[in-house]
Amino acid sequence: MGILSGNPQEEPLHYGEVFGIWSYLMTANASVASYQMQLNHAGDDDLKKLLNDSIEAGQEEIKQVQKLLKENGIGLPPASPEPPKACLDDIPTGARMPDPAITAALSASISAGLVACSAIIGQSIREDVAAMFGQFHMAKAQLGAKVLKLNKEKGWLIPPPLHKNKNEHCE
Repeated sequence: MGILSGNPQEEPLHYGEVFGIWSYLMTANASVASYQMQLNHAGDDDLKKLLNDSIEAGQEEIKQVQKLLKENGIGLPPASPEPPKACLDDIPTGARMPDPAITAALSASISAGLVACSAIIGQSIREDVAAMFGQFHMAKAQLGAKVLKLNKEKGWLIPPPLHKNKNEHCE
């Protein structure tokens, strides 16, 4: 039996996995802090729920990834501090991040997370690492669908130019 033919947790991580996982953790830390800050600016209750869901999911991912890195003797990146809580009314109107901008940033963050999870899955040779990031990917896809639905329901979605087939008009 070779070095990579036993219990996946006993297999070493390769350099690509280490870098991808470490970078993912650093970004997840920053994303959770960003969501916490955006929660201070959010006015819509449905948006606040999605931000809280994003924070909780991110914190759970962080715990799992930290555990994986620690078990493999990898130092952790610095964590972003939790921003202070603020009352929306205490934030001057011109300094507030509007709800549509918050959902746009949340959508972009989820999209980037999906790409990062896919990259880690694709480069992984350890099944447990690929499975972990597969779970993260599925959860992000579900959250992204909820954000898309909220954007459509609230009228916050700004679609790109829509393509219409020229043949549709020629009947």
